[in-house]
Amino acid sequence: MSLLVIGGTGTLGRQIVLQALTQGYPVRCLVRNLRKASFLKEWGAELVYGDLTLPETIPPCLRGITAVIDASTSRPSDLASIKQVDWDGKIALVEACEVANIKRFIFCSALNVEQFSSIPLMEMKQGVETKLKESSLSYTIFRLSGFYQGLIEQYAIPILEDLPIWITNENTSVSYMDTQDIAKFCLRSLQLPATENKTFLLGGPKGWLSSEIIQLCEQLAGQSAQVKRIPIAILKFSSQFLGFFEWGQNISDRLAFVEILNVENNFSKSTFDLYKTFKVDPGEIVQLDDYFLEYFIRLLKRLRDINFEDVQKQKNLII
Repeated sequence: MSLLVIGGTGTLGRQIVLQALTQGYPVRCLVRNLRKASFLKEWGAELVYGDLTLPETIPPCLRGITAVIDASTSRPSDLASIKQVDWDGKIALVEACEVANIKRFIFCSALNVEQFSSIPLMEMKQGVETKLKESSLSYTIFRLSGFYQGLIEQYAIPILEDLPIWITNENTSVSYMDTQDIAKFCLRSLQLPATENKTFLLGGPKGWLSSEIIQLCEQLAGQSAQVKRIPIAILKFSSQFLGFFEWGQNISDRLAFVEILNVENNFSKSTFDLYKTFKVDPGEIVQLDDYFLEYFIRLLKRLRDINFEDVQKQKNLII
């Protein structure tokens, strides 16, 4: 089975590419900037130029492809770009896949899209879901929560650099997940007929409050956080309801979507059935506290190495 990955340079997409290559899949990546995606080629993926804003570039990318995994999304700053990529481009992609007789289509959508149709990007993602369901394609849709990777910039780094952490007054747990585990589910679905033409809510086994994540980082960093709170009510009137998935890219963008994530979704209620369907051992799923612990261990080791190099340089100068 040959794969075409859309969004291969992104936080999630690169994990999908890496795991697919490790598992022996031939992988092709649709990219707009070949130089920026050169690391994917070094891993062993084939790079092909394509741009969702230029529908005519899509069909050539599909030649010889069996399955498509779409992990792409546009930046949250430009509404026009969002429409070009996440609506016009995605619709053109689905239609081109139908013509090319693609066997499987994996689409990474967003949590709670049906409840926030007033937000342009959420409305478009829901529209793409509907387009897939009405198409002739065999699809699997994953509605994703937040990524562990984005929490580093949102919580860990500000604490380490003694910068303020902006959070809302929400009191609902969010089931974040490691992108490596999300990639695992995406690839596993290619081999499981039971996942065809289904939509899955995909999140970690445990929900976390912002205050709990901050407390965890404080313990691991040995430093106190500067916490700044902003009421969700203020965000409802914000003009920042434009983007999604760039966790930590911009404080206002992340805060604007806290309301979306805060709609109650108890993943633990369906986790057992989810793991059973995908034949995933719960012990394989990375826990958030373990993820942060590994990050801080790596960071401290890097700092020790830097300090050691600085000491050696100073000794050499003295000599």
